[in-house]
Amino acid sequence: MRWSKPLRLHLGVLVVASLLCTSAPIIWMAFSHGSDAAVSAGAQQMRAMSLRLIEGYRNTLQGGTEAVALASTLPQLVSPPPQDIKAKQQFFLEVLRNVPNATSVYAGYPDGSYLQVINTARRDVRQTLAAPDGTAFAIRMIARRQAADIISTLGFLDRDALVIGERNGEDTSYDPRQRPWYQSVVQDGVPVSVGPYVTRPLNVPTLTIAAPMRDDGQVVLGINIHLQTVSRLLDAGQISPRARAYIIDAGGNLVAHSDPAIMSRIIGLWSRTSGAFAVTANSFDPSLETVARLRQDPAFAGGGLARVDFDGETYLVQIAPVSVSGLFEGSVAAIVVPLEDLVAEANRLLLRNLFVAAAFVIAGVAASVLLSRMVSISLYRLADEARRIGDLDVGEQGVSHSWISEINTLATALAASRHAIRQFALFVPREVVRRIVSPEGRTVVTAKRQDVTVLFTDIRDFTTIAEQHSPEDVVDILSAYFELLNTIAERNGGTVVQYLGDSIFVMWNAPVDDISHAEHGCRCALAMKAAVDGLNDANLSNGRPELFTRFGLNTGPAVVGSFGAISRQQYTAMGDTINIASRLEGMNRELNTSILVSAATRDAVADRFAFRAFGLAPVKGRAEKVDIWELVGEIKD
Repeated sequence: MRWSKPLRLHLGVLVVASLLCTSAPIIWMAFSHGSDAAVSAGAQQMRAMSLRLIEGYRNTLQGGTEAVALASTLPQLVSPPPQDIKAKQQFFLEVLRNVPNATSVYAGYPDGSYLQVINTARRDVRQTLAAPDGTAFAIRMIARRQAADIISTLGFLDRDALVIGERNGEDTSYDPRQRPWYQSVVQDGVPVSVGPYVTRPLNVPTLTIAAPMRDDGQVVLGINIHLQTVSRLLDAGQISPRARAYIIDAGGNLVAHSDPAIMSRIIGLWSRTSGAFAVTANSFDPSLETVARLRQDPAFAGGGLARVDFDGETYLVQIAPVSVSGLFEGSVAAIVVPLEDLVAEANRLLLRNLFVAAAFVIAGVAASVLLSRMVSISLYRLADEARRIGDLDVGEQGVSHSWISEINTLATALAASRHAIRQFALFVPREVVRRIVSPEGRTVVTAKRQDVTVLFTDIRDFTTIAEQHSPEDVVDILSAYFELLNTIAERNGGTVVQYLGDSIFVMWNAPVDDISHAEHGCRCALAMKAAVDGLNDANLSNGRPELFTRFGLNTGPAVVGSFGAISRQQYTAMGDTINIASRLEGMNRELNTSILVSAATRDAVADRFAFRAFGLAPVKGRAEKVDIWELVGEIKD
C-alpha cells in the first residue's frame, strides 16, 4: 500500500512520540521541584556539618575535661608549691603534651599559691611572656603568699623540658582566689566551666575547665582551651559563601564565630573589658536574636531545621546543644544559610542539565531503535547473572554468548568473578563475603565496638593423635570434624571466624545482628558436643581415634571488624571478651569439664539452660578472677 513505510520509520516515530510524552512531564516536574531538592540537599549538608561541628567541639574540650579529672586524684598536687614542685611540673607538662588544644594548666591553693605551666607554641604567647628563643613551655609559680618573702618566678623550658631561662615574676599581685574559676569551684564543690574570657597575663581568648582536688576541695585545678581552636571548626563556606556558623553560651553570648571579622570584634571586646562580656551578642550578628528565640522551642532546640526570615531574606537555621560531660551547659552551635544561595545554584545546575539531557534524548532516539533489540536480550542475561552473583549464588554456569564482542568480554569477566567469589567464600565467612561484595561493603571493613558471644573449641591431646596417624589420616579426620562443627555453627546462626589448627573460633551478633546471641551460642555448644559424641561412635567403628572437644563461651563487648596490614586483612574480633573465652576453653582440662561459660553468658540465659557453678577462679594472663560456670544442658519446657 502507498502509505506503508519501513519498520524503522514506524519504530522511530513511536520512540520519539513515547519519549516526548514521558519526558516532557518529567522535565517539567524536575524543574518545578528543583528548588525543594536544592533545599533538601542544603539541609542535609547543614545536618552533616552540625554533627561534625558538635563532634569537633566536644573532642576539643574532652581532652581538657579528662585531664582535669585525672589531676584531681593525684596526691602530689594537694600540697602548695614549692612542695613537690618537680612532680607537679612533670605532670602538667605531660598534660600539655597530650592535650594539644590547651594553652595552660594550673593549680590554685587556699593560701594564694599558684602554679601554672604554659604552652608557648603560639607566637603571641611567647611575645607576651618575653620568652627566650627555643622556649616550648613556661612555668609560673607564686608561693608563700602569707609570708613576707613572696616567691614569684617565671621559668622557661625547651621541648625536652630542660631549663633555658628563669626570672622573677613581675606580677606578685595575681591571686587565684580572686579568679572566677577558683571561686566557682570552691563555692559549688564540683567541676565547672568558665568563659569565654581573656586570660591574665597571656591575653588570649579562652575557655576554662576547673575542678576541685578530691582530697582537698580548697585546691582547684584548671586547664585553658584556646578559643581560636574552637573557631576553626566553624567553616561553613562549603555549604554557601554567605553561610555562617557560631557557638553561643547559655546567656546568648557569642563564644566563637566563623566570620574572622566578628571573631576579632569578640576578642577585642573581651580584652577591653578584662574578660567581662558586657554587651549582648545581637550587635555582632542579626541572626542571633532569631536563634535565641528558636532555642526556646523544643522543636528546634534539639537539632530541628527551621526556615526563618530576617533582614528581608529567608534563611535555613540549624541549632544543636554542645555541652561536654555536663560542662558548658546551655551552649549551642548554630548554622545559618541563606535560602537564595542554595536555590540559585540549584537552578543554574538544573537548567544546564536540562539542556544536556535534551541533547542526549535526541541523540538517543536513533541509537535506541538500532541497539535496543540487539543488546537487550544479552544484557538481561548478564544482569540476571550479576544478580545471582550478588546473592552468592555462585554455582557453575555456562558463559552466555553474543555477537557483540563487548558483551562477550563482560560475560567472561562475570564468569571469572563468579569463580573468584566462590573460591573466596571458602576462606572467609559467607556473610562477610556477602557484605564485602554488596554496595555497602565498606561497613564490614570498619572496626566497631559491640556486644558479641564467642565460642572457642579445642581437641584434647590432638598432638598425640597427629603423632600416631599419617598426615593424610589427620587431614581426613579434621575435615570430617570441621565440616560437622561448621554446619552446626551456621545452623545456630553463628559465624566461623577462624580455624586455628584443630580449634574453631565462632562468633554471634557479628557480622549478622542477633539479639539472642548468648542463647544461640549455648545451644550451639551443646549441639556440637552431642554431634562430636556421635562422630566418635562412627570413628570407633572405622578404627579412627576418639575426639574429645573442649568448649569455652563468653559474652561481652569486643571490637569487631577487619584488621591487618593495608594489603592483607582479616575479619575477626579483639578484646578481653575474646581472651576470656579462649582461656575458659583451656580451663576445661583442669576442671575435667567439656563446656565452660562466663558469668556474663550464664546471666543472659540462666532461665533457659542448666549450669553448675565453679565460682571465681584465676585466669591465665588476667589480674582479676573470673566467675566460671559449666553448661550442663538446656532446660526443656
